[in-house]
Amino acid sequence: MQLEYFQLVDRVLDLNLEDKTIRVEAQVPETNTIFEGHFPGHPLMPGVLLIESMAQASGWLLLGVLKFERMPILAAVKDAKVRGSVFPGEVLTIEASLVHEGSGYAMTEAKIRVGGKLRANATLTFTLIPFPNTEIRGHMDAVAKRVGFPQQVPQS
Repeated sequence: MQLEYFQLVDRVLDLNLEDKTIRVEAQVPETNTIFEGHFPGHPLMPGVLLIESMAQASGWLLLGVLKFERMPILAAVKDAKVRGSVFPGEVLTIEASLVHEGSGYAMTEAKIRVGGKLRANATLTFTLIPFPNTEIRGHMDAVAKRVGFPQQVPQS
């Protein structure tokens, strides 16, 4: 994870476009300035960043399903639950599945597990927009390569 850059997915473990599912991994950094205030002497990964991690995993799924033709933007979070604390150094396995896509929106169900135990889950809604410019598209292509995204589509 690179919290400073809000890149919370380290690697894509599995992308199944037929089943419309993805599984990614991210290791919470041992040290980060975010833990100085959350909380001194007892660092915890903020719940909002757990939700963002699920949103990013879902976003990669949507990019694959949409063949990098549109960009997912988080629009709504529903039924988000943090079921246990996440600590520095832990490895998150994040799974997402597509529930619905159409009319410019998509919904996913996402879960975070640590050591096989459920730590968080949510239903997420995304607006699907054209990439605003080639710079953002190029950035996403570079990040896709870094995280091992298997279905990268060449830039048009």
